[in-house]
Amino acid sequence: AQHVAKLLDIPHEVVDTRESFQQGVIDDFVSGYLSGETPNPCVRCNERVKFGKLYQLAQSRGADYVATGHYARIQSIEDEHFLFKGVDPKKDQSYFLYRISPSWLSKILFPLGHLQKKEVWAKAKDMGLPIEELQESQEICFVTQGDYREFIKIEAPQASKPGPFVDSQGRYLGEHRGIAFYTPGQRKGLGLATGERIYVQHVIPETNTVVIGKDASLLQKQCVVREVNWFGKIPPTASTFVKVKLRYASPAVDAELTLGSRGDLRLQFQEPQKALSPGQSAVFYEGDQVLGGGIIERSSLHQEKLRLSTVNEPIASSG
Repeated sequence: AQHVAKLLDIPHEVVDTRESFQQGVIDDFVSGYLSGETPNPCVRCNERVKFGKLYQLAQSRGADYVATGHYARIQSIEDEHFLFKGVDPKKDQSYFLYRISPSWLSKILFPLGHLQKKEVWAKAKDMGLPIEELQESQEICFVTQGDYREFIKIEAPQASKPGPFVDSQGRYLGEHRGIAFYTPGQRKGLGLATGERIYVQHVIPETNTVVIGKDASLLQKQCVVREVNWFGKIPPTASTFVKVKLRYASPAVDAELTLGSRGDLRLQFQEPQKALSPGQSAVFYEGDQVLGGGIIERSSLHQEKLRLSTVNEPIASSG
């Protein structure tokens, strides 16, 4: 970034955000996995560092706006500002931005939001910028080991706490390495020979248990969303229908949204969804407009499985 700023002859200042990044992103990432969730560090980074700290810095410097290179848009409707998808559907990053404060939107600029990625790259090349240095990473920026599991082992050695693999009936299938190393939908790296294709259904941190099952049993009809951030009006008191993205790379699906008694939201899916991961984000859309979003809680399926407080006798493997 400093190299690019110098090429463009832009005055710049390097700000040390290592402490806030460690506490707000890395520690959150590790503790999420240790508690049986699958956190999204990019969502937390945008909320707490890229915008949270940057917005505070802008205010302290008397700056009018904060500008970033995210592929998203902000539009004004009746004097209120709202978040929208970027024009390029393949690069839209609104999913990662849903947690930024609604009060910040009037002070944020997304100059790339109305452009296609190929247009951005052409402009950068015309300006003489080092394209090879600007290639986007698809990996977690602070995980240099190639696998987040290795990173967690280094940051939190206590994560290596073996426990039982069980099926949906609580029957013992083998021993796992620690719940932090398994996420819903995972098939590889289980080290189990059952004679059929099996997947991680969910983990139960209370009993240090990983539940395994067939692909079909990954489907869930509903989930609860906590830590809700809503743009504009407060969440509806009556049920409403929305499009919801449960993963960045997955298409939005239809769901009915209902406000819960604790301020959380319940999503009832029109079609059952596969491998919902607690700790991941559910982001709500109406067309290209981001309505809001929140963090997926352990669903009714996970709560039901808490009854597996003890494990039955081992069963013989078939393969």
